[in-house]
Amino acid sequence: MVSVRLKLPSSEGRVARWLVAFMTLGFIALAAAAIAIGWITMRSSAYTAEILHTQDVRQAIATLQVEMEQSETARRGYILVGTPLFATAYARTAGNIVPSIRAIRHLTSDNPAQTSRIDRIESRFVRLRALRTQSMTLVATGRIAEARRRFAVDASVPLMRGIRYRLQAMAADEVRLLAIRTGHQQRSSALFLSVAGLAAALLLVVAILAILVIRRYTTDLAGSRDSLRDLNETLEDQVATRTADLSRANEEIQRFAYIVSHDLRSPLVNVMGFTAELATAAGPLAELIDRAEAEAPHILTQDAKLAAREDLPEAIGFIRTSTQKMDRLINAILKLSREGRRTIAPEHIDPAQLVDTIIGSMQHIVDDRGAVVRVERPMPAIVTDRLALEQILSNLIENATKYLKPGRPGEIVVRGHKERSRVILSVIDNGRGIDVRDHQRVFDLFRRSGPQDQPGEGIGLAHVRALAYRLGGTIDVQSTLGDGATFRLNLPSAMTIQDSTP
Repeated sequence: MVSVRLKLPSSEGRVARWLVAFMTLGFIALAAAAIAIGWITMRSSAYTAEILHTQDVRQAIATLQVEMEQSETARRGYILVGTPLFATAYARTAGNIVPSIRAIRHLTSDNPAQTSRIDRIESRFVRLRALRTQSMTLVATGRIAEARRRFAVDASVPLMRGIRYRLQAMAADEVRLLAIRTGHQQRSSALFLSVAGLAAALLLVVAILAILVIRRYTTDLAGSRDSLRDLNETLEDQVATRTADLSRANEEIQRFAYIVSHDLRSPLVNVMGFTAELATAAGPLAELIDRAEAEAPHILTQDAKLAAREDLPEAIGFIRTSTQKMDRLINAILKLSREGRRTIAPEHIDPAQLVDTIIGSMQHIVDDRGAVVRVERPMPAIVTDRLALEQILSNLIENATKYLKPGRPGEIVVRGHKERSRVILSVIDNGRGIDVRDHQRVFDLFRRSGPQDQPGEGIGLAHVRALAYRLGGTIDVQSTLGDGATFRLNLPSAMTIQDSTP
């Protein structure tokens, strides 16, 4: 398998990270600027409302002042000439004064100083209105001379002067407030422009950084695309070369295993032969010791008797056990070597039917061990090597029947399902389980898990994994100690000869 990894140089990676960090800070600053602009806009709206309120108060004061002056002018004209036109003008303007005073009172309700002034204006207007009404009545009844005489000596002029003074004071106060509020609005506008300018600058910086990042990554992608194009042009040759190298390496390993195991067998056979001769010679020697002990016990020592009767048979037994174990290991290595040299022949297989055949061939073992094997149908069809798949499933099912939990009837379930272009075959048991630390070790050669109370050399699952690899698949185990195990065989649903290449 050809592995290709394209990555940026470390310096370019650092630059890219810095650019991304700057862009992030820029966006955060933009968010803060947006919040600040929103707050400033709210404050500016409040200042604008205050300015408009001040303008309304000024307009109301000016209107009241005009109405006061117009009504007073109309009254004097009516006293001087007695023309009804002045009486009509007076009635029209004087009738608006009370609503105007109420309007000003409402507008200045939040200003105690202005409220105090409007109170004084209203009290003076009440007195002035009484004098005006008296004058207008005298003229209307034809008593013009009396009306003129009383006008000359009544308090109309001082009252009117006091009203003018206080209206001017109110207008001056509103002008002062207008200047203050206008200043606030101007400062708010200046701050708004400053923040907006800063936000625009930040936006420009972020845009420049974004362009730099995009340009850099576009350049890197273009370079990666060129590298991939160059790689694709030579990929088939690289794959072919790599496959040939792997095939040669695999064949060399197989030949080496075969030669080593074959060469080991020759001295092992000699050791086993000489061990048999020693065992044969130990019999007459033991008889000789027995005769000597009976006829001439004085020539025997205790060490000689122990050596002939105990030490020598025990040593021969140890040698025989060790050579037998080594013989089994060598046979297992030879089996793995031969299996690796066998030609894979994919064919259409019904896994359920294959499992039925396997169960039938080992039914007596399953019954003797008190287990039940069940096949869940339907199972997806698969194209793979029949003999290799049969060996894998046979090994897994036999192991499941071998490592049962004492006191619990064995239940083994074989099921399968398809995931896209793969077929997953699972062998599930309720046996004694496998410790989590041994999930990978059990697939290693000569490695076993748990108590060693069953015959075996730790080769079966290693053989299973090697076969799974040859079929283009994998195998794994999911298990908890004491709760059974699930072995999952993951194979291509339609194997090709390329899939079997190591």
